[in-house]
Amino acid sequence: MAARENEKVVERLIGCINGRNTAVMDELFHEDAVMEWPQSGERISGGDNRRAVYGAFPGLPTITPRRMVSAGDLVVAEATLDYGGDAVYKCVFVFEFRDGKIAKETAYWSQPFDAPGWRAGWVEKMDE
Repeated sequence: MAARENEKVVERLIGCINGRNTAVMDELFHEDAVMEWPQSGERISGGDNRRAVYGAFPGLPTITPRRMVSAGDLVVAEATLDYGGDAVYKCVFVFEFRDGKIAKETAYWSQPFDAPGWRAGWVEKMDE
């Protein structure tokens, strides 16, 4: 049951970002939560820093979930982040929970790219 409740927290997080209401994040994250963005080498520690980063964001993306899997205190979510124009990213979020709130979020993202033609005979095109 905890896994499904944790998924609801992630769904609520996506909703608050899409609704441009980041104040709700305080209800979803522990005050000492850590957010890690390995591709840029950044770590955001604590609520004050999280609020400052999201308060200064030049433009939040629209998040379209693809799928979510969970077990116990771990939720992994795949999504598309659309910042407008060509700024569209495929993303994987790893959420670690403690007592029903997010204790750690790790996010990986990349822009889509065209598949190389050499492997066309062995693959099929995925639908979005």
